[in-house]
Amino acid sequence: MTKVGHKDSPVTSTTKRFWTPGRFVAILCIVNLINYVDRGVIASNGVNGSARTCDAKGICSKGTGIQGEFNLSNFEDGLLSSAFMAGLLVASPIFAGLSKSYNPFKIISFGLAVWTVAATGCGFSYKFWMIAVCRMLVGVGEASFISLAAPYIDDSAPAARKNLWLGLFYMCIPAGVALGYVFGGYVGDHIGWRWAFFIEAIAMLFFVVLTFCIKPPQLKGFADKDLKKPSTSSDTVAPTDAETSQIKTVTLKSKSKKNPLVVFGKDLKALFSEKVFIVNVLGYITYNFVIGAYSYWGPKAGFGIYKMKNADMIFGGLTIICGIIGTLGGSYVLDRINSTLTNTFKLLAASTLFGAAFCFAAFCMKNMYAFIGLFAIGEILIFAPQAPVNFVCLHCVRPNLRPLSMACSTVLIHVLGDVPSSPLYGKMQDRLKNWRTSTLIITSILFIAAIIWSIGIFMNSVDRSNEESEDDEVEEKLQSKAENSSLV
Repeated sequence: MTKVGHKDSPVTSTTKRFWTPGRFVAILCIVNLINYVDRGVIASNGVNGSARTCDAKGICSKGTGIQGEFNLSNFEDGLLSSAFMAGLLVASPIFAGLSKSYNPFKIISFGLAVWTVAATGCGFSYKFWMIAVCRMLVGVGEASFISLAAPYIDDSAPAARKNLWLGLFYMCIPAGVALGYVFGGYVGDHIGWRWAFFIEAIAMLFFVVLTFCIKPPQLKGFADKDLKKPSTSSDTVAPTDAETSQIKTVTLKSKSKKNPLVVFGKDLKALFSEKVFIVNVLGYITYNFVIGAYSYWGPKAGFGIYKMKNADMIFGGLTIICGIIGTLGGSYVLDRINSTLTNTFKLLAASTLFGAAFCFAAFCMKNMYAFIGLFAIGEILIFAPQAPVNFVCLHCVRPNLRPLSMACSTVLIHVLGDVPSSPLYGKMQDRLKNWRTSTLIITSILFIAAIIWSIGIFMNSVDRSNEESEDDEVEEKLQSKAENSSLV
């Protein structure tokens, strides 16, 4: 018979051994991969399709995919990407705020459930507004994961391999988008664009169930929401009169802290007082403006400039290989050179600068094979910042601000980055009617990102990931002592 209060029963011991940090992070990586497969699917030619075209005689050919079925202009087509981002932006800070009141991992589980239902709805949509709303809800579901997954990985990874583990997680961004190109193109051409959404929803459903069953590690900087019972130790010491007075003061403060708006406002003010965070995100916004346009319009630009027969496959395969090499390479280099915030900014600025130069040169080439060679090198360098830029977001703030840091970073890089870039690129192409010129203009913006990140090299950057809020620490100790003394 198991003794009352025994902590390590055979069942829990086996469970803990099974869900090792490596396996736990692997689950998060696969979920991230599926999230970005969805982004690649919506941009693939097989799913996104092409608009209807008319010749000089007024004879129109039927379009393909979503764009053809709903008869969308390039601008309207770009709005589908913006609808997804709108849901992501609104929900990200909300989920980050809720993580202080509810179990963060249960929030992730709920968000993934919303994602699965919304992805299924995309497949059943028969009006433009229907698929636009479903894309928005897919963004809402992904927001819970984006804000909270990275802090879990940062806590689970060994100290010497934090950037490598983050690199594995962010490697799923280019790999997922590229797989989405290939998967969406193949499924869309063979069994119809709707089935691409049905299949990805089925894949995510398994992980929705799994996340509800997993017991995640305790997130640093957050109290365990499932453990509210005070200790029953008989050695508890009653608080002194001075401590009792402090307890009353802390209790009054804690009541005010229960107001979510007060807590959110205080945390937001603390976050935006961090100059390192501001510079990092400004560079990230500029960088993401270009990456967003690349990811959504890349296959169409490739077909328009070089008449690639299988633009989805070529861009997909190129992005998978270069994305994996670049993301893991950037993470590995940062671990090797000592991952201080200053060194991280050096890596961000250098890789973006040289990546921009190679990509710009690639789109100047008339020969398709010369383009592929130069663009491959450029993509490797451009994907190198994926983990380092998020490492800065996680380590320039205290642990309890990490979800909000990730959420605000996500909101800003999309509101000012890829949300406007997709429709603006489409509008520019509608006016210029020249894919090469449009792509060269968008690529040149990467040089601005490199300049902004270079500013961070000269800042007095301090890693704050191990700091604790003094107010929270005092409150936790005094409240615990008060609760324990009441049982004596």
